Amino acid sequence: MLSRKYHQLVFAFFMALVMSCIMSLVISIFNVGLVSNIITIWLKAWAFAFVIAFPAIVVVSPIVHKLVSLVLKDDDTGK
Repeated sequence: MLSRKYHQLVFAFFMALVMSCIMSLVISIFNVGLVSNIITIWLKAWAFAFVIAFPAIVVVSPIVHKLVSLVLKDDDTGK
């Protein structure tokens, strides 16, 4: 197991893995349809998408956290 100090990096890895998987599959099917070699097309697209998605999430996530903090207000209910 990894130390908790790597939480943000591990989260980014799995988020990139899952999201690039889903999006590359949907976009591949949208672009070429359910052709006989869709798995090969999708796996190539997924590999490329993941290589872009992982560093993008690592760089962008701190910015998104700040934007979320600006949009959300503190809960003053005392719960």
